[in-house]
Amino acid sequence: MEFICKESKRLDVVMSETLNLPRNQVEKLIKNVGVYIDDKLTHKCSVKLVEGNVVRYEFVEANESPSQYEINFDVPILYEDDDLLVINKPPFLTVHAAPSVKEATLVDWLKFKGINLSTISGEERHGIVHRIDKETSGTLVIAKNNEAHVSLSAQLEDKSMGRYYVAIIDLPLKENVVVELPIGRSLKNRLKMDVVKDGRMAKSAFAKLVLSKDTKKELIAAKLFTGRTHQIRVHLQALSRHILGDSLYGFKSQNGTIPRVMLHAYILYLKHPRTGQLLQINAPLWDDFNTYLTHHFTKEEVNEKITLDSIVNGFGSHDRWVYKNT
Repeated sequence: MEFICKESKRLDVVMSETLNLPRNQVEKLIKNVGVYIDDKLTHKCSVKLVEGNVVRYEFVEANESPSQYEINFDVPILYEDDDLLVINKPPFLTVHAAPSVKEATLVDWLKFKGINLSTISGEERHGIVHRIDKETSGTLVIAKNNEAHVSLSAQLEDKSMGRYYVAIIDLPLKENVVVELPIGRSLKNRLKMDVVKDGRMAKSAFAKLVLSKDTKKELIAAKLFTGRTHQIRVHLQALSRHILGDSLYGFKSQNGTIPRVMLHAYILYLKHPRTGQLLQINAPLWDDFNTYLTHHFTKEEVNEKITLDSIVNGFGSHDRWVYKNT
């Protein structure tokens, strides 16, 4: 696999930006496997590239070592072909391994099922192009080969791939709103992100959908224009709203009746990496989400508002939306 350098920067910086990979993963690739620059092998991350350099790289085959944890769950597949897989991630399933994770992950399940996976992201993240939090459910795309992974990563970068979310919040929005506020690590709680002056700029849009029967809660839709950690949760907190079940970001418990953070990645859109065809795939709501809606909302109204076309078209123009950037 190869690409042509478009600007003068360090090799590791260019590869990280082009492949949308963390710098530490790129550094391991360069040092352990090597990268060819105009057909000359190098293991140095600091090599300065110039415009027009041809960078060629290869990835090792995935190591299909079994998980140390029991895999006693299944994951619904929404779409599959030779290049990619789209799943409906269950709530409480962690996407990939980490030092704090002591249970089977989505990656473990993918390997257990014998699904071909890309290797660009490293052993613990085979196939993983993007992720969602443990308690969040919904659409997630998996790359089945490295060519697809590179294409999908580029789409994340240029925003031609993304997701629409639905969430239940504890206080209705006054109106549809676009939030543009920088996000960084919280200075008060290292587990949280927060709106901070020197953070990375982030942009989210939130659309009103349906009020609850008691008019105290609301089902909303959200679209991200950037991909910061906990972005939806942080920007809602900036509006003094919180997702039901999200105690980390200020939701006040209602006697433990909320099973988890009520956030669902409802629709995924992307261009197929091989054909260029636009795909829009929606993930049915999980039972816990549906049960809450049935008890607290008028289901007919909900069903009318959460069709794929209704959600997508609802974000077509922001001309009359309120903007919050301070």
